[in-house]
Order: sequence, then C-alpha cells, then structure tokens
Amino acid sequence: MKIVTVLKTGAVLKTRNIRLTVEYDGTAYSGWQKQRESQTVQGTLEDRLKQVCGHPIDLLVAGRTDSGVHGLGQTANFHTSSTMPIAKIQNVLNHLLPRDIRIVKAQEVPDTFHSTYHAKAKLYRYVIRNSKDHTVFDRHTYHHVRTTLNVAAMKKAAKLLIGTHDFTAFRGTLGKWANPKRTITKIQIQKKGDEIILEYTGVSFLHQMIRILSGTLLYVGLGKFKPSDIKEILKSKDRKKAGPTLPPNGLFLVKVYYPTTFPPVKKRVKRESEEE
Repeated sequence: MKIVTVLKTGAVLKTRNIRLTVEYDGTAYSGWQKQRESQTVQGTLEDRLKQVCGHPIDLLVAGRTDSGVHGLGQTANFHTSSTMPIAKIQNVLNHLLPRDIRIVKAQEVPDTFHSTYHAKAKLYRYVIRNSKDHTVFDRHTYHHVRTTLNVAAMKKAAKLLIGTHDFTAFRGTLGKWANPKRTITKIQIQKKGDEIILEYTGVSFLHQMIRILSGTLLYVGLGKFKPSDIKEILKSKDRKKAGPTLPPNGLFLVKVYYPTTFPPVKKRVKRESEEE
C-alpha cells in the first residue's frame, strides 16, 4: 500500500521509501532496537533522520542486533515526505551522526520494499583472534583465545550444522516462542594470520544462535568436543549440551540478501527473534 501524507489544507504529499545500508560499531550501544532509557543504533538514527527530513521517522530493519554487536551491512528503510535529494540525505545524515555510525549507501526503493519481510538471507561473521597476546586498539572487534585452535576439526564440525535443523540447543534465553527450525546454507571458516573468521549464511537465526554456534565450534577447536558431538547436541535440544555463548564484540552482521522484486506484504506476521 502506498503511504501518503495529508496536510491540513487537504493537499496530499507523496512519500518516498528510502533504503539505508548502515555500518556501525555497536560497542557504545544497547543494541539496535530503540529503548526508552538506553542509547541504541535505531534511536540515534531516528533522531538524526528527524532533523534531516523534518518529521518523525520509524525505521524498519532487516534484523535487530544485540548490545555490543556490530553492523557492516545492516539494512533499514523508512518512508518520508521530504523532497531532499538522496545524495544530500546521505551526506547530511553522515554529518550529523556520531563517528561510530555511518550510512554506506542510501537509495530510493519501491514503496512495497520492507527491510524485514523481504530479506532472503543474512551473512554473519564471528572473529576470533587466536594468539598469545591481544591488541589494544581493536579489542572491541574480536574474541581473544590464547590456546591454539584446531581449525581443521572446527571445519569438520561446521559441516554437520549446515542444512535445516532444530536449533533449540543453540538458542539463547529470549524468543523461546519462535520456531527453533532454521536453515543454514553455508558456514565458512578461514584462518588469516592470527584471526580465525567464522561466517554463517542462513535465512534467519534464533536469539544468540551465532554466538552459541561459535562457542560450540570453539570448544571443538579446543578439543573439549569432538566434531561428531555436533549431531548429539542437535538431537538433544538441550542448551546445556552446547558450548558457551561467546561475547558480542566479535560478531558482525555483514550482509542482508534481497530479491530483485518486492511484492506487497499482505500479512504482517509476528517477527521471530533475530540472532543478535
């Protein structure tokens, strides 16, 4: 449905649907979702967008990230009656935003586009620095592990997580009403210098699922679990059987995938609890 604004005079202003690709360091924020008493990425963005567009803004988002989690390619959209050119919206917004939030791209999209409901898949990355010493300056963007990890065993275990499974054992405390069945289409583990990078591609994820999966694969790398234990952990549906929930600072929402067309969303289903 096309959104319009009706003025007191009776005139009708057409609105535009603007899609934003957002990059942020989540260290200083209590997650994405707006909260009354805490500083969040959504709240900060909506405050600055109100200044830019001249009216209150309600941002829709691909997936809500938790406190301390970072975004490299978060996707959000909003409707506005502002006639300001897209390039200027991006430039002015970046000028007003704090330095830990940046608009990578702004574009006008069809009225039917919805960041949440049209998302086909998401790519998350978890970064482990596997070295004796940590570095001071980027300590908020990785999880430090001193003991040398068996990356080959981690890769073997990761293969058992690919596909559609009941991920109850890998679910956090929130969103327990959500369907625990999820589909992971790809897990890639790379070692680059001192960093071990775990990347997960899937349609959607449960609350803290990526951090628990990463903690479980970490335990495999440490020799606390065997790769074959993954099957039993999945089957158990018992959170206590899986590995720890790793800290949020190593987690990034890298990219959100969308189709080329955006049919109207006729029914607003209750949004399931997102990963972070």
